[in-house]
Amino acid sequence: MVRLNKIYTRTGDNGTTGLVSGPRRLKNDLRVEAYGAVDEANAFVGLARQHTSDIPELDAMLMRVQNDLFDLGADLATPDMGEKPEYEPLRIVSAQVERLEGEIDRLNADLEPLRSFVLPAGSAASAALHVARTVARRAERQMVALNDTESEIVSREALAYINRLSDFLFVAARWANEKGHADVLWVPGKNR
Repeated sequence: MVRLNKIYTRTGDNGTTGLVSGPRRLKNDLRVEAYGAVDEANAFVGLARQHTSDIPELDAMLMRVQNDLFDLGADLATPDMGEKPEYEPLRIVSAQVERLEGEIDRLNADLEPLRSFVLPAGSAASAALHVARTVARRAERQMVALNDTESEIVSREALAYINRLSDFLFVAARWANEKGHADVLWVPGKNR
């Protein structure tokens, strides 16, 4: 259970932060950057939700995503050190990825196939979801780079989740644009 009595601790004043499992890392460490980008994506999903309260089905999906993103941040903030931990760390599991895939399929079933790339525009909800999508893609790039670093591990499920999340946010953005009817399509070379 999380319990925060004091918000500032002064322990980060030297440019370090503590991971869940205890060790301190620089605040610009790739692991900290990765879970920071996940947190940023979560904040943008929250911003998008300010525009989805009138779309209950989508809003409920986004609320589940926000909770999953906290799980993902906890997963990343608790590195797998290759030894048995004192407690069971919170990890992203395949059921979370599968649920997200089902929600992508559910929303995508209402959309016409694309004839062009979609500009990140349209409704306020759609535009905010596109911002969340791009931040999720950045988090994915950072997680991949972290996983590619010697002695750092990011689970297959965590990588799959963040990859699927950006797909979900893309489909959700289209769905928020009147189920794709208000999508703004890219017209190559239009302004030449």
